Amino acid sequence: MLALGKLLELTLAGREPAEKTQLTVDGVRMRWLTEGALEVRPPEARDNGMDLLLSAGIHGNETAPIELLDRLLQAIARGVIKPRARILFLFGNPGAMRTGARFVEEDLNRLFSGRHESSSGPEALRACELEHLAETFFSLPERSRLHYDLHTAIRGSKIEQFALYPYKEGRAHSRAELSRLRAAGMEAVLLQNKPSIVFSAYTYDQLGAEAFTLELGKARPFGQNGGVNVERLELRLQQMIEGAEPPADDSLEGLQLFSVAREVIKHSDGFILHLPADVENFCELPKGYLLAQDTGKIRWVIEEEGARIIFPNPKVKNGLRAGMIIEPARAPALA
Repeated sequence: MLALGKLLELTLAGREPAEKTQLTVDGVRMRWLTEGALEVRPPEARDNGMDLLLSAGIHGNETAPIELLDRLLQAIARGVIKPRARILFLFGNPGAMRTGARFVEEDLNRLFSGRHESSSGPEALRACELEHLAETFFSLPERSRLHYDLHTAIRGSKIEQFALYPYKEGRAHSRAELSRLRAAGMEAVLLQNKPSIVFSAYTYDQLGAEAFTLELGKARPFGQNGGVNVERLELRLQQMIEGAEPPADDSLEGLQLFSVAREVIKHSDGFILHLPADVENFCELPKGYLLAQDTGKIRWVIEEEGARIIFPNPKVKNGLRAGMIIEPARAPALA
């Protein structure tokens, strides 16, 4: 196997490879760009015009997606997977990956779309670098652009595998991409309705890619992800890479679609979230329930029919989202 196929090993050790560019026996070029970043380019005659950005480890303790990308990359380096797409593999937060922590100083996935400019520290620098890497990768004209940012969640979930679809004014969500997510094993998709500062929102809004945050289960340490089943996603990614996806059927049967009703923003240290510490994502909330309160008599009372909570986290910094109230999407406009 080519040494560059061991990108994860290099990243965890904090080492640069001796050779920055290598070719497989099939003429696939692998090029190390910087720490945790590797570009894979098929021979020109096999290139099908797809640019696929696969990122994981934006939170360093979310290891199942990191291990998934490692398996794909090693298979390419061994010549088992023969790419027709151009791919950028990114391990987002190497410093946090090496310590098994969610982040070093602050949440990297809250620093995109320029938010890093008002911050400092390793995550701010890395967010700027990741934006530059993605912008360069997606700079070639007349190619399809797709970004999957792979995560696992802090807590359990009543719907274990789901995706978040970013928002851009005037741009409709794609039915074909939703069908592709369903085929990849996603059980639900949250259709967002306002701009965000996460990595997938940056590539969707600023770079014109179809982009998604994929949540694949609960975060566990390296080597302990037997309970996170990514077989369908792994198969679909291999098919994308090899240009061998089955014909699209555009069916969304069985895929649950949700929309954001409200975000719960933590304004002060007096913020209280009235949920158990072990509450799961997609937990249903009855109408009239007092979900949270903050200083200044700020209250979040559930008004929506079929409301659920995702990403509840009362420990975020003041000014950031401490949870999202979602509801079933009603007749979403799809392209």
